[in-house]
Amino acid sequence: MLAGYAGTILRIDLSSGILHKEPLYETLTENFVGGRGFVAKILYDEMPPGIEPEAPENIFIVATGPLTGHFLPASGKTHFGTKSPATGGYADSNLGGHFGPALKYAGYDVLVLKGKANEPGYIFIEDDTVEIRPAAKYWSKGAITAEKMLKEDLGDEFQILTIGPAGEKQVRFACISHDFGRQAGRTGVGLVLGSKNIKAIAVKGTGSLPVFDIEKAYAKGMAAYQKVMAKPGFKGWTPQGTAGLTNWANEVGVFPTRNFQTSYAEHHQDINGKAILDRLKITDKGCFCCPTPCGKYGHTKTPRGEAYVEGPEYETIALFGGNCVLRTIEEVAYANYLCDELGLDTISAGVVIAWAIECYQRGILTKDDIGREIDFSDLDTVIYLLNKIADRQGIGDILAEGVKTASERIGRGSDHFAIHVKGLEWSGYECRNAPSMMLAYMTADVGAHHNRAWVLGHDLAGSWTSVHDLIVSGGEAEKQPKGVVTDKCAAYVIESQNVRPVFDALGTCRLQMMELGFEVENYAELFYFITGMKKSWQDLLEISERIWQLTRAFSVREIPGFDRRYDFPPPRLYKDPIQNGPSQGYFLSEQDIHNLLTWYYTARGWDQNGIPTKETLIRAGLPEVAEDFEARGFF
Repeated sequence: MLAGYAGTILRIDLSSGILHKEPLYETLTENFVGGRGFVAKILYDEMPPGIEPEAPENIFIVATGPLTGHFLPASGKTHFGTKSPATGGYADSNLGGHFGPALKYAGYDVLVLKGKANEPGYIFIEDDTVEIRPAAKYWSKGAITAEKMLKEDLGDEFQILTIGPAGEKQVRFACISHDFGRQAGRTGVGLVLGSKNIKAIAVKGTGSLPVFDIEKAYAKGMAAYQKVMAKPGFKGWTPQGTAGLTNWANEVGVFPTRNFQTSYAEHHQDINGKAILDRLKITDKGCFCCPTPCGKYGHTKTPRGEAYVEGPEYETIALFGGNCVLRTIEEVAYANYLCDELGLDTISAGVVIAWAIECYQRGILTKDDIGREIDFSDLDTVIYLLNKIADRQGIGDILAEGVKTASERIGRGSDHFAIHVKGLEWSGYECRNAPSMMLAYMTADVGAHHNRAWVLGHDLAGSWTSVHDLIVSGGEAEKQPKGVVTDKCAAYVIESQNVRPVFDALGTCRLQMMELGFEVENYAELFYFITGMKKSWQDLLEISERIWQLTRAFSVREIPGFDRRYDFPPPRLYKDPIQNGPSQGYFLSEQDIHNLLTWYYTARGWDQNGIPTKETLIRAGLPEVAEDFEARGFF
């Protein structure tokens, strides 16, 4: 048995009900480590090319990493992968909580689903027992409600993934929920689970995991906790979590407001991390083995209702509090709760709703189209549209397709301010004053998502090169000159893009390193003590680049006519200056965008349409992909 791993891939054909267990093979662990690496490799090798994301032939992968479930800081990550309902290319998403460790304790590193169940069901896993059980009583229930019902029926010790009505109704930004507030939110993974008639996956594991050197692993794990908690940013990060970024983002002019018309919100003090602590928070909430619980579980009350909710995180604050201009933390938290229950990604939902409001203000959409008047700063608008989207009713049926497809259908110039890349809605940072971060969004393999590379420090803040520096300073340090468009932007982005997949492959949260400065060398040591595989940090980075090249190759294969326009932002972000605030007047030109992509493609070893070359694929350890590309005429 492979040390560190459970040692088994579990495959379920939902159409036939046939289950198959196979050993985890060493070439997969050696070359792709786990998590995101497993997802990328299995997806490329096993997905029939050219099928639709909602087709039964699409596969759905749940993958853990070698460090998942071990006694190490924040080792609770679970990765999901499929063909993207948002972009038509590569998709993955991940969440924390406790599901991944439970899956490994049950004996499985990877779960692969294909086909479609004949009726709504859920997957039940308790060690060696694997069943597809009826889910009629849970179908149509909210994601949070369904998880509560399943725990009542099965027991609190089960760790459960659920989808909400949005996943059942095939909303393209439907998410997967877990632990009453953790989401695999991006890329529409909830749609794919719903398309397979699967409402939930419930796991209970009672096994143990083999460890190569348990004494050294334990000692290193204890030392890791002590190092993390001794970091200067530890006390600054934990109380507010990601919501602590709100003031800083507003101060430096990257806080998206009014559908990215501007990047500054005057009401930011009413929706920031301090507002959560003062008015919402009941307790901190962390994931498996996490010493820095960034979740804030609390209670919100508005004239439209009250709820218990985990959050809001910074991204939700930015896209509902800024982009939709909800003016109180209570309103943002209620929108957060409603998205959680309906099973909607808060980032995409906030972008889609803000786009619809701007369309209404411009006369592109009318009251007859929508069914009522809508406006920024109106919680009723948000509630109305969220419910319409999740139910795919009326205007919601169009909005449920995501902002790219919705703008193509509505037309009348609405694509100019449809904020996405590749079909995935833009997350919580305005970038017309931040060329490196703009490039990071453009080249992110899943679409416009900040978690693939966070390089705002290079653009905006001089010595502020990590989030923990920003939080420790309180966002009050003197601003440095804004970044300029240079070929160095590509180097910054690639460096960050090569680091982040390492954590997704290992199965750990990156926040301890990225936000607190926990040294990367620790991960190579932990990996060795757990698995017995000697890999330096540089070795892990090389595997990370292999994963990045492979995910790009998947999208090139799956998207007809793939070229550099696939990586372009919407015209608003390279034609319209920011309207007001600290970044007033900033924008990047279309030539700037082309230059950034050219520098990046060259540095990545891609041609000028963004397609990896034969030499690059071979160098990255993907000769079989090079052969496939050659057979398909890509070079």
